[in-house]
Amino acid sequence: MEKLIETFAPITLAEMSSVKLMNRTDTKFVTTMPKLMQLLAMARQDYYVQEIDGERNMLYDTTYFDTRSFGMYQEHQHGHAGRQKIRFRTYVSSHLQFMEVKTKNNHGRTKKKRIEVVDMDLNDEAKRAFLDKNLHFQVDELVPHMHNYFHRVTLVNKAKTERLTIDTALQFNNVLTNQSRDMGKLVIVELKRDGQVFSPVLEMLRQLRIHPHGFSKYCMGAAMTNQALPVNRFKQKLHDVERILSNEL
Repeated sequence: MEKLIETFAPITLAEMSSVKLMNRTDTKFVTTMPKLMQLLAMARQDYYVQEIDGERNMLYDTTYFDTRSFGMYQEHQHGHAGRQKIRFRTYVSSHLQFMEVKTKNNHGRTKKKRIEVVDMDLNDEAKRAFLDKNLHFQVDELVPHMHNYFHRVTLVNKAKTERLTIDTALQFNNVLTNQSRDMGKLVIVELKRDGQVFSPVLEMLRQLRIHPHGFSKYCMGAAMTNQALPVNRFKQKLHDVERILSNEL
């Protein structure tokens, strides 16, 4: 994969400033490394790759918080509109950390609010003010539940109307149960665009028979590493992921 992404023309963070997409539609796809190699070979003429200080495949370290009673997980489990997630995401290469609140409405649009932070202390006044404004859960009920780690390549189409993130080497570590799960050669591709603008990659994905498939890293990771949680809504997705991993199509 490293050799393939080196063939893409680079784009800097400054050049990507018009592609922030803080209010967007997200479409996820789940596949494996062999299919990803084909996709990258097809996409290199139509996409730039994000490059920061010469690096193109960035390490991300994320910690998800939830209430003690798994309120956010339960919202997703029941498919509630306006469901939310809160996470602390660290961009390991740049040593930047953000606290982020994501809200998904019943029209499939995701709004993300974030502030830069230096730690995960929720007693901090600035963090509490931010959460009081953007989160519909009580701050004092929040505790860390899940870590995940992955490498991400970010592609931007030549028209700069969308971002395509490609996550590999995904690992889950459950804070509460101490269970871990290495997702092996699973690849999560996410298309992020503002509305239904034309996307070059959609035809490529169709040709490769890579179909849309929801995958919440928090919910799927929690379901895989905490057997006490209900998984009714996620059962088929969990089955699909295990099938993909076992077949490595």
